Amino acid sequence: MRALLLGSLLALAACSDVSNGGSVAPVAETATVTHDFGELALEAAEEVASQCVQWTLGNDAPIYVNGVTLSNRGAYHHSNWFVVPEDKYPGPDGYFRCSSRGFDEVASAVAGTVIFAQSTQSQIEEQKFAAGAVIKVPPRHKVIAGVHMLNPTARPMTTDLRMSLGLVHPRDVKVVLAPFRLSYLDLHIPPHSEAHFTADCELGAAYEQAAGKPFDIKLYWVLPHYHYLGNYFRVSVIGGPNDGEVIHGIDTFNAEANGKALDPPLDLTGARGLRLTCGFGNPRDVEVGWGIGDQEMCVMLGFADSAVLMDGSAGQNRVVGVENGIVQNVGVCGKIGLPKNEAQTMPTAAEIAAPLYVPASDGGGDITPTIECEDDPGGVLPEPPTTLSSIDATVFEGTCTFSACHDSQAPAAGLDLTRNLHENLLGHRVLMAQTSMPLVRPGDPDGSWIMQLLSKCEPRDDAGTVRAHMPRNGQTLLDPAVVAKIRAWIAAGAKND
Repeated sequence: MRALLLGSLLALAACSDVSNGGSVAPVAETATVTHDFGELALEAAEEVASQCVQWTLGNDAPIYVNGVTLSNRGAYHHSNWFVVPEDKYPGPDGYFRCSSRGFDEVASAVAGTVIFAQSTQSQIEEQKFAAGAVIKVPPRHKVIAGVHMLNPTARPMTTDLRMSLGLVHPRDVKVVLAPFRLSYLDLHIPPHSEAHFTADCELGAAYEQAAGKPFDIKLYWVLPHYHYLGNYFRVSVIGGPNDGEVIHGIDTFNAEANGKALDPPLDLTGARGLRLTCGFGNPRDVEVGWGIGDQEMCVMLGFADSAVLMDGSAGQNRVVGVENGIVQNVGVCGKIGLPKNEAQTMPTAAEIAAPLYVPASDGGGDITPTIECEDDPGGVLPEPPTTLSSIDATVFEGTCTFSACHDSQAPAAGLDLTRNLHENLLGHRVLMAQTSMPLVRPGDPDGSWIMQLLSKCEPRDDAGTVRAHMPRNGQTLLDPAVVAKIRAWIAAGAKND
């Protein structure tokens, strides 16, 4: 387990502000701390639904976090991150079974606060707030997360995880943010159909009761959460001057970072609440409901300038009709406002007057916030067998179609890897690059565009334009033995075996 690193401390003094007649203006002091949680091995198709992980910061003073970056090599299906006092869930840092320490997400949010949530299957994600907006980590707190692990491939894998916290000086803090969540829990997605689920969460009354003042939340960050079957997300305003405004929307599932920063923040003063809609396409023979694994979720996590922690959850689902072939469902939204932890306050005068505080390094060495990509080294023995059926099971199904890039619903670049695999690979016309290469040229790996995408971090087309390597959402390339496996298959004639 590698340790905490004091990253890039930029304790800058002052600079000349030319636009202000040459007057001297202070430059914001910032720092980054990065932690590597170490490697974790998963068997083929292994799923671990109740994994937890923690990082003790050792901070003797408060720190103020304006940005969080989470970086991993895959298999992190989703994760929810909190900061809590060091004595809560006692035990050593690293991975552990959540149940062994009684970890609970709601209790963690109340005892400390939420600090980050990961988009489904994202491998690199930055949560960056508007200037002056922060999450406060009080003294002697630790970072802890509930993590859902899933290796979707038919081969063992080793992954790792890093987290970076971007710190700002207390004098630059304008608002300490609070978490905000909406969920649609009563999902019933019929087999072989598309369905939308909508809940109107009129939060005003619950907020006023808990906060003792009218609804005046200001939203700074919105993150959608659903799984592989999700194909639609909308959150919009109900009532007030922004009635009907869509705050955030996506129309697919792509295993990418889908959080949205609102800068300036959206002022909900005068509104009644928010409308949440999630849509799903279910190609299976059975109904899909709420849950992990092959089930679905519908959640919006936000961060807001709010006097209380707000949570809304929809139940009592009922079908209200069919529009354009999509089954329309509505639910009843229950609302609750919870008091923020007493430590979630603005910086004190003493903090503002003091130098920027950064938790001390314990000598872990240099750790970059992200995992660096390296070109395939070549010369590695291919993982056997070098057949298309094995490549499909070990690469395409888990890496290329599970993240919905090349599935049958909305195949990226028109390449569907879920059916007619051999025909589609050899007959595909490359659309996303200017190249004379076909995707696969039997007997000629170096003349196959797919090998450029799989073996180089920055593949270049004939025009010299850098294109995204594959897997698209991966920070690194595939295991060299797997790249060699695909190369050997093409070299042997790219047979349908």
